[in-house]
Amino acid sequence: MRRRGGARRVLLAALVLLLAVLGAVPAAAAPGTPRPTVDPAAPTPTAPLPGGPPQGSGPGGVTVGGEGLDTRGTVVVDGAPPVPDGVVAAGWLVADAGTGDVLAARDPHGRYYPASTLKTLTLLTLAHRLDPALVVEGTSEDEQVEGSRVGMVTGGRYPVSLLFQALVLQSGNDAANALARAFGGTQATVQAMNATALEMGAFDTVVGTPSGLDVAGQSSSPYDLALFFRALVADPLTAGILATPLAEMPGVEGRSAGFQIQNQNPLAGYPGGLGGKTGFTDAARHTFVTAAERDGRRLVVSLMGTENVPLRAADQAALLLDWGFAVPPSQGGVGTLVGSAADVAPPAPTPSAAPSPAGPADVAAGPPAPSPPASDGPPALGAVALGAAAVAVVAATVIGQRRAMRPRPRPTVRPPVPPTRPAPGAPPPGRRGPPAGGTGGSPSTRP
Repeated sequence: MRRRGGARRVLLAALVLLLAVLGAVPAAAAPGTPRPTVDPAAPTPTAPLPGGPPQGSGPGGVTVGGEGLDTRGTVVVDGAPPVPDGVVAAGWLVADAGTGDVLAARDPHGRYYPASTLKTLTLLTLAHRLDPALVVEGTSEDEQVEGSRVGMVTGGRYPVSLLFQALVLQSGNDAANALARAFGGTQATVQAMNATALEMGAFDTVVGTPSGLDVAGQSSSPYDLALFFRALVADPLTAGILATPLAEMPGVEGRSAGFQIQNQNPLAGYPGGLGGKTGFTDAARHTFVTAAERDGRRLVVSLMGTENVPLRAADQAALLLDWGFAVPPSQGGVGTLVGSAADVAPPAPTPSAAPSPAGPADVAAGPPAPSPPASDGPPALGAVALGAAAVAVVAATVIGQRRAMRPRPRPTVRPPVPPTRPAPGAPPPGRRGPPAGGTGGSPSTRP
């Protein structure tokens, strides 16, 4: 029993060796590397990222929308007039919502903190999943939520349809909280929002809150915000919510009188405007996304990481809309807004290329992860093979030990043969005669 236990311990040690070798394989070299996630346990970000945000990418490191959008600077479609000087946002994009052509962009896949522009994804995710007639009761948590509030109170009864309007018109974080509760909770809502983003090909977006309040790791990009808003204005239900001018919040007896809320879109008076969504936090600064239609042509504009001087985010967006409508549709684009994740082509395989992660490897909206130091050791597959070989050697040793420990059959004890006198003509003892005829073999070959 002791010997068998020792063999098991040797084999277990071999397995531990293999796991250690596999653990030494760089994460970037392993297939199926998970996408970035948020870290609610980290301190709430209070300022923009030093040095700017990381750049996002699609599966395998591809640039979603085309290689023309693989830039941290400004790119403009050929033949277009210069972009207006007043556009100073760190990241922005203007695109034809109909054709998907991206007319111009600056750092389109930069993964910035989105602030309340993330509510566009909240609306997109929940609009067709919640019954608009469902009534949600206000809670003390709604009343005390951080940031902008529409004015929900404990005990108030609010239909989902009104909460959607409060989410967009007044950017109510309390409305976002209540809608998430109606859907099954914050965690379920965040998971659904992340799934919606991935289905749309918005790989730069990582959701941590339904409201857009800053949390370490949360991110979106000018490209992704354009994808969300393009989908919102194309859907009659959500387009109607974006265009709602005002709504009535019900009173709560003994707590609050009823009141009216107005649409706070700063470009509500823009000719052909289809709606807009603002955002602001200390870490995100000012963000904005909007769309407009002129002569049957729709444009969508998004801006991230800007200040309100020399121009507000909305005023910069108006300049980009005017500029975009002046670019003929025949000019094409420097890239395209994808229709879904299915439109994101995988990278072409190269013999020398190591497998790439499924999404950006660094923390969303965090500083880029440092490159691993160069190593003279074996590559990932070589490390796996080495570990497997180690296990095979030890396993073979264990098997050999077990075979050596098997009880061998005792040799058959034959009774002594009484001596006989040699036959006439037989050779004397100690000498062998010629082999006898027949089919018999030596004892070592007998079955």
